[in-house]
Amino acid sequence: MKSLGSMNVDVITLFVEDFQKVKMFYQEVFGFQAVYEDEVSAVFPFGNMSVNLLDISESHELMKPGTVAASESGSRFLLTIRVDNVDAVCDELKSRGVALLNGPIDRPWGVRTASFTDPAGHAWEIAEQLT
Repeated sequence: MKSLGSMNVDVITLFVEDFQKVKMFYQEVFGFQAVYEDEVSAVFPFGNMSVNLLDISESHELMKPGTVAASESGSRFLLTIRVDNVDAVCDELKSRGVALLNGPIDRPWGVRTASFTDPAGHAWEIAEQLT
């Protein structure tokens, strides 16, 4: 068996309260079509991994006996997409009606970033490596 550290993350499942609204956000903002879709789930390709949007009503079966935190609890992770030009992507996001949480900001570790959330409260960051 491989070491867990040498395996790739294949799918990240995001639990969402308003499935149709969040699905439309991913289609419109990221410009993707789902590679799989049913009444409660839509899977979108992100390079070498996929994001599965799953209606919160289905979370109990996957998580029991654990629970899923309410979206009002705040973000507990940040998904980052590397881009060539953060400012241009921010302009595109704004043209699609996306409000930025912050940025663009030049970070002390040599990356220019900006962040936003999807309608379910999941945090996304776009990041440009500075020279």
